[in-house]
This record gives sequence, structure tokens and C-alpha cells, in this order.
Amino acid sequence: MELFLEQLINGIALGSLYALFGLGFGIVFATLGILNAAHGTYASWAAIAALAAVEQLKLPFVPALLVGVVAGGLLAVLVDQIAFQPLRRRGSGMLGALITSIAFWIILDSLAGTATGQQSLSFPRGSYPGEMFHLGAIPLPAMQIITIAVMLVVTIGLHQLIRRSRFGAAMRAVGWNQTAAALGGVNPRYVVIITAFIAGATSGLAGVLGGITTHNVSFLLGEGLLLKGFAAVVVGGYDDVRGTAIAGVGLGVLEVLTAQYLSSGLRDGITYALLLSFLLLRPRGLFGSAAFSRA
Repeated sequence: MELFLEQLINGIALGSLYALFGLGFGIVFATLGILNAAHGTYASWAAIAALAAVEQLKLPFVPALLVGVVAGGLLAVLVDQIAFQPLRRRGSGMLGALITSIAFWIILDSLAGTATGQQSLSFPRGSYPGEMFHLGAIPLPAMQIITIAVMLVVTIGLHQLIRRSRFGAAMRAVGWNQTAAALGGVNPRYVVIITAFIAGATSGLAGVLGGITTHNVSFLLGEGLLLKGFAAVVVGGYDDVRGTAIAGVGLGVLEVLTAQYLSSGLRDGITYALLLSFLLLRPRGLFGSAAFSRA
């Protein structure tokens, strides 16, 4: 039983990373209608920026984390304005945006590989909370607790922002129809820029926390999160951040328990199978609105 509970907590912590990344990925898709293949690179570059802040600027954990979060947000805005804004002006469809995002994915991935020397780097010990707590006989690393807590706070905050604020109403209006939103007094470009920053910052947060907990800061970091984040969005529902968070955590638990009790080789297979099942049988996800047209 102790082993099961330990692996359950490990799965919740891993799933919290998937959930955080999925929140940013889902916001972009729901609001801007973009399946952004380059989104994973925001997480990679955020972790690289945070590591540079630790090693070069000697910043402590929280300021370095904020550097990574801001870096992820700014990179998302930069890519959106350079790559996607011209496509929106010309009325290009989702396919054009997807092809463009793949091009930026390759470019940013290559640059991240150059920045890290094609190596897997790690945050130096002592630059992040390394305490070990215990729940009975079950070990609880401080970073696991922080990751789970951050995911909960971000999920609640984004839900309140999207569903209970005027800006959230503007986001939903732009997501449905930018022309109609503009006629209603909304500035679509302002909403798009802020939305892109929030999405990139959220994914950057997942990247920094993931880079610390997995001891892996490399161009591959974002690629590992991309599929799992997309799966969390599909399973949870494109237009419900709470569903994305629940699905992300569920995926993490399922992966860890599968690896522990069946085979580690089935971890990714489980994710693919679940993703395909929902795309075929329930494309709007567990919690998505039946009226959500993009689903």
C-alpha cells in the first residue's frame, strides 16, 4: 500500500506538469483557434532562461522561476505577432497556422539545441527547494508539493479569469468571432497579445518546474510536454481549464501506475490510446461544451 500511495503522489506531481502545460496550450486553441506545434518550445526556452538566471545572474529560486515564466510569455507573444497575426489578417485557416507553427517549432527547437549544446543540463543543487517531507512513511519532495500547489493555484486563477472577469468575457468573445467582438467594443489584438502571454507564461512555468524535477533542461523538454499537454486538453475539454487540469493529473497517475504495475514501455502507448479514443468517441472531451465549435 505504501508503494501504491508513493507512486500515486508521483503520478499526481507528474500530471500537474502536464496540466500546467495543457492549460496554456488549451487557452491558445480555444481563444485563437491555433494548434500551435511550437508551444512546447516555450517550455524549453523558459527552463533555459531560468537556468541562465541561476547560473549567470545568481538569482534564487523564485526570481529565477519568474524569469523563466516571463521568458515563456514574451516568446509566445513574439511568435504570435510574427507568425500568426499576418495569417489572421489574411483570413488563413487552421491548416496555414499549423504549418507555420511547425516551422517555428523546428527553428526554436534548433536554437534551443544550440543554446544547450545538444546536452541535457540541470539546475545546480541548492538553487531550488530540496527538502524532503514525509507523510507517514511516504516521502514527499518539496518540489512535488510546490508543483501540485502551483497547478491548483493557476487552474483556479485561470478559471476565475476566464469565467468571472470582463477580460475573460472578451477572450471568449474573440474565440467565437473576432469581428463580432470588435463590433462589441473589444480590441481583438490586445486580447490576443495578453492571451498569448498568459498561455506562454503558463507553459513556461511547466517548463521550469519540469526542468527542475526531472533534472532535464534541454530542447527535448518541451517536446515531452507537448503530446501530454495536448492529450490533457483533448480528454478534459478544449474550453474548460478545470477539465484540462483534471485530465492532466489523470494522465500522470495513469502513466506512473502503468509503468509500476504493467510495463514502462506502455507509458506513452496509454496516452496515445486514450487520446485516440476521445478523438473518435468524445471529441469535445469530458468537460467541454457540446456547443464548442472548434472541438
